[in-house]
Amino acid sequence: MAAYALAHLYETSNHPDVFEYIERIQPTMDPFGGRFVVHGTMPEVIEGEWPGTLVIIEFPDLDRARAWYASPAYQEILHLRTDHIPGSAIVVDGVGPDYDAVTTAQKLRAAVS
Repeated sequence: MAAYALAHLYETSNHPDVFEYIERIQPTMDPFGGRFVVHGTMPEVIEGEWPGTLVIIEFPDLDRARAWYASPAYQEILHLRTDHIPGSAIVVDGVGPDYDAVTTAQKLRAAVS
């Protein structure tokens, strides 16, 4: 099941370190099967507030997403972004092709009964 690394970057920066980070990130993802789904796009906010941009990287599974983030190659460049752009990052499992929200609601309802 696919998993995702998401970064909510609260500000943008034109610092040369950020450009270097962007130039160097793809080779850190390749060994783990990572690919950008969303990269630095300014979202259209339809509820609440969302300062900044969004990055979503898809991986084949959660183990590979975690391994990429912890990899020496990625850790070597991470500071190039975090030194200049505040934000939050998470990894999360996706849902499989057979996911059914109705079944999820039924399980949640049963758990509180």
